[in-house]
This record gives sequence, C-alpha cells and structure tokens, in this order.
Amino acid sequence: MTYYAIIVAGGTGSRMGAQVPKQFLELKGLPILMHSIKAFYQWPLVPKIILVMHPDYHEHWKKLCDEHKFTTPHTLISGGKTRFESVKNGLSVISSPGIVAVHDAVRPLADHEFITRLFQQAQQNGNAIPAVKCRDSIRKVENGVSVSLNREHYYLVQTPQCFTTELLLQAYEQPFREEFTDDASVVEAMGTKILLAEGEYKNIKITYPEDLIFAEAIMRG
Repeated sequence: MTYYAIIVAGGTGSRMGAQVPKQFLELKGLPILMHSIKAFYQWPLVPKIILVMHPDYHEHWKKLCDEHKFTTPHTLISGGKTRFESVKNGLSVISSPGIVAVHDAVRPLADHEFITRLFQQAQQNGNAIPAVKCRDSIRKVENGVSVSLNREHYYLVQTPQCFTTELLLQAYEQPFREEFTDDASVVEAMGTKILLAEGEYKNIKITYPEDLIFAEAIMRG
C-alpha cells in the first residue's frame, strides 16, 4: 500500500495581517508549514508528501528550507487559482493506488497517531473525514432573523481528509462547483457516503494572529 499526503499551501494570509502567507510564519522557531509536513513523515506509514504552493512562493520556500536545514522529502508543485485546482494538481503526480490524505498547511498540530488512525480508517472504509462536535451554542441567521439550532447535530470538519486514491482521482474529474468547500464535498457530489472520524480539538487551523498564541500554548502543554 502506498500512502500520500497532499499539503495545500496556497493561502495568502490576508486575515493574519502579515507580509507573507501564514504558512511561512514561525511557530516555535519553525515555519508553520514545516511542522505540518513533519507530522506526516514518520514511521510506520511514511507517506510520499506532495506540497502544492503558489509558484510565486517557490523560491521563498526553498530559501526557508536552506535556512532551517529542512530536509524532509517532498515534491513541490504549483497550485491553482482555487483549492480545487490545487488539489487536482497534487493528484496529477500520484501514480500508484493507495491512500491519500489532503491536509491544510496551516494545521500544524495534527499528531502522527491521529494521522495514522485516519489513514487506516480510510484504507478499511474508503474515506475518513475528521470532525469534532460543536461545543458552542449555534444560531442560524436568515433574512435578519436568528434561530437557535441543536448543536448536537453539527460538527466542525478538519483535515487531513483521507481517501483511497481511486475515489479521490475519480471525484476530481468533476467540473468545479462553488459548493466544493473541501475534499469531502467533492467526493460526496459523486454520491459517495462520507464517513466521519473522530477529530481532535487541538488540531486547530492557524487563521488569525491569536491562533498562533493558542498553538504555542498547546505545543508547550
């Protein structure tokens, strides 16, 4: 069985207010992206890592790798205008059947045991999508009117999202639709049942400046 990890690093970091995309910001001495890659490249699975990045930042990334002596093997390819196009570009270099995980570059706290479990569940069942129950009360606002919802019915979806390569390659043959917000939505559009797996609350996505503070606190803990 061949394992793959497509790391999507196409963000511009506009909500962080930083001069460089957020995946390049440092977290405990290393760019966030390096933490995300290192989480995957461990025994026993050791997946082939495909890093999808906007071509404007390839040289910047290579300089960071030299600066931090980052040698974890990975294939660097160019991303597209949308996340859908970027993932499709990543899939284009997959040649052997196996299991593929698609992961946000700015989720640096996904630990290896968590990743391994998702790979194994996808291998058994075809797909595995990590999600956590919503902890807060939820209200839906429509036409200026808010309505309370039962939070027991709602989950927050995370990455890495894992699939058989056959399933994900077939899904990405579809034309792009606006409702494709993640890989699970692309696969679901073919009529495939999406199987939720247990996520981790610490597997946060670095989106805003305060998220870096939270991430550092989690890593210290």
